[in-house]
Amino acid sequence: MRGSKFSSLPAPADVDIPRTRHGDWATIRTLLPYLWEYKGRVLAAIACLVLAKVANVGVPVLLKRIVDSLDRETAALAVPLALLVAYGALRLATTLFTELREFLFAKVTQRAVRNIALQVFRHLHALSLRFHLTRQTGGLTRDVERGQRGISTLISFTLFSILPTLVEIALVSAILVARYDWTFMAITGGALVLYIAFTVTVTEWRTHFRRTANDLDSKANTRAIDSLLNYETVKYFGNEEWEARRYDESMQRWERAAVKSQTSLSALNIGQSAIIAVAVTLIMWRATVGVVAGDMTIGDLVLVNAFMIQLYIPLNFLGVLYREIRQALADMERLFSLIEENAEVRDRPGAPPLAIRGAEVRFEQVDFSYEPNRQILFGVSFTVPAGRTVAVVGPSGSGKSTLARLLYRFYDVGGGRIVIDGQDLRDVQQTTLRAAIAIVPQDTVLFNDTIEYNIAYGRPGATHEAIVAAARLAQIHDFVAALPDGYATMVGERGLKLSGGEKQRVAIARAVLKAPHILIFDEATSALDSRAEKAIQAELRAIARNHTTLTIAHRLSTIVDADEILVLEAGRIVERGSHAALLARDAVYARMWRLQQEDERRDPGGGAAGDSGPVRSAGVPATGRTGG
Repeated sequence: MRGSKFSSLPAPADVDIPRTRHGDWATIRTLLPYLWEYKGRVLAAIACLVLAKVANVGVPVLLKRIVDSLDRETAALAVPLALLVAYGALRLATTLFTELREFLFAKVTQRAVRNIALQVFRHLHALSLRFHLTRQTGGLTRDVERGQRGISTLISFTLFSILPTLVEIALVSAILVARYDWTFMAITGGALVLYIAFTVTVTEWRTHFRRTANDLDSKANTRAIDSLLNYETVKYFGNEEWEARRYDESMQRWERAAVKSQTSLSALNIGQSAIIAVAVTLIMWRATVGVVAGDMTIGDLVLVNAFMIQLYIPLNFLGVLYREIRQALADMERLFSLIEENAEVRDRPGAPPLAIRGAEVRFEQVDFSYEPNRQILFGVSFTVPAGRTVAVVGPSGSGKSTLARLLYRFYDVGGGRIVIDGQDLRDVQQTTLRAAIAIVPQDTVLFNDTIEYNIAYGRPGATHEAIVAAARLAQIHDFVAALPDGYATMVGERGLKLSGGEKQRVAIARAVLKAPHILIFDEATSALDSRAEKAIQAELRAIARNHTTLTIAHRLSTIVDADEILVLEAGRIVERGSHAALLARDAVYARMWRLQQEDERRDPGGGAAGDSGPVRSAGVPATGRTGG
């Protein structure tokens, strides 16, 4: 039986991962302004880099003079003391300027990483709800993490390895041309060109394997996080092995890409080592011939040998650096592509703040579609007068919750407009709009922090007394006070340590603490049983008093006191009026009312059974709860 459940898994296959639209040079140009913010430090670091390499190249030159000053008669005592002191000073200067360079540039690197990470974080929050409904959190966070690491890699390898090596090659080449036969420079230059060409060609060929492995790593990480976030659902259906197979499918594809990446790396390393070995051998052969012929001294042989060691050791590492830089650029492409993701909802240039003069809300012939071929709202028009309550009821999928999303301007309307005190939402600043509204959502998701933190999220910086006052209004204070850690109790991932009713009351307290002009109750008591719902209804009415309130409800008993009730069906308002007027009309609303009354008579204690949250297992007495 269970074997058939896994038979639909596709066979693992290699995939071709397309590159992002950012080019390497475009990526570097995007990064440069963040570095140039500290141009003084950058220039000072580059100066230290050049001085360190001048000192480093000077060491073999002094070593040649020391060796040439030795002979059988004078031996070591005849070596000029100044040469020995200068040799030691150059050795010290090399280290001193290298460390000073890193000291100067450390703040530049870390600040650039910090600023870019902050910009990406802010931009992700600025993107529309549509983007976040389609994103995969695991892959997104991995892209951001690798992109930040790529910035550090690119900056440190370029400034601390690539640029110093290029400076050293230039200095050594100048000395070889000035002092020795052209063959030394020909061998050295030819080896450098061949080495770089080979490294670039092979690295370009194998970059695809690295990019594929990284993309598959992100997919596996996304799949793992999604499975763990839905732990309870996995356990409900006994699908642990199914999830393991899906995860292993991604890991198998990653494994193949990673193996190809590693084997191609081995081939690259062998080729690089062969080029270096041949070049060093030819240089030493040419220097030995020169010494035998009397054209060069023993000191010249030592000098040339030291130059080759100084050049080829970092040059050998240059292959690794090039690969890492290409990978860093690929990772940064993904990061910067997030910054380029266009925000669907933007403030207009010079948009003024929302001016509240009473908080009247008006929907005027509003049309809206999530997708072009699936319209949700059709010509919806209604007004919520300042300080009044309007309720919206209707079957699932009729567009009720869409009204709240549009009022928050998570999306822009497709037709018509929404105005608050005569101001079109598209003409005012989003931050001031959302500051004027508070919502108690149907599905309350909490931060993995304390109860106090989650309530205080409505108004960061609120005093403990204000938080307690809001909790009392939401009928959750007694429950929290009875917990061993009180308001410091951790609620767990997405608030899973609390029952649905308790999470909803935390959301009510959070909305109360925000002290908004406009309130939205989106099925605000859907997770409460009937008894708890009745206990909190009076508080909700008190909270809504003197607020402009839009209530989205399923249970009609919760909105009988609304100033106006709208009945929404298939995105259209089919009825409107007070509770009594709609019952008297004996149409859609009246039928819904009769059906719910019959359900309540059959199940008088019905409602959400949300009283088994894990927090209560810690010995909390039943009297410490207000239902939930």
